[in-house]
Amino acid sequence: MSNPIHIVCPHCNAVNRIPAERLEDRPNCGKCKKPLFTAQPTELTSLNFPVHINRNDLPVVVDFWAPWCGPCKMMAPAFVQAAAELEPHVRLAKVNTEQEQVLAGQFAIRSIPTLAIFKSGEEVARQPGAMSGADIVRWVRSHI
Repeated sequence: MSNPIHIVCPHCNAVNRIPAERLEDRPNCGKCKKPLFTAQPTELTSLNFPVHINRNDLPVVVDFWAPWCGPCKMMAPAFVQAAAELEPHVRLAKVNTEQEQVLAGQFAIRSIPTLAIFKSGEEVARQPGAMSGADIVRWVRSHI
């Protein structure tokens, strides 16, 4: 049995320990019993951002977006498609920069959409501009 990895629940933000070889078995949260992987991006706020970025052992890809942004709206289905393809080995998440201006400022987001990959709490890659689902998957895989 391999070392367990930590997965933050997208529903209740509880940190779960899952054996790495069981990731493909559709694990549920030990606290709220909901699926840990939903093939949907997780909505992050200033309240749950730190736990998802710092406590997930998986890479976390964050889409910094805003509801008024045309390219952001166009890329949203592609980001969902990428989530379905990359889970359970990568967590995809979204930050609404209109509602979370402190996070946008903290990460110096200058244009949207902007994708950022975090590993072990550190930003390891950033890509501004809208991308297709296939391009998102390719870009993420090239950095993890």
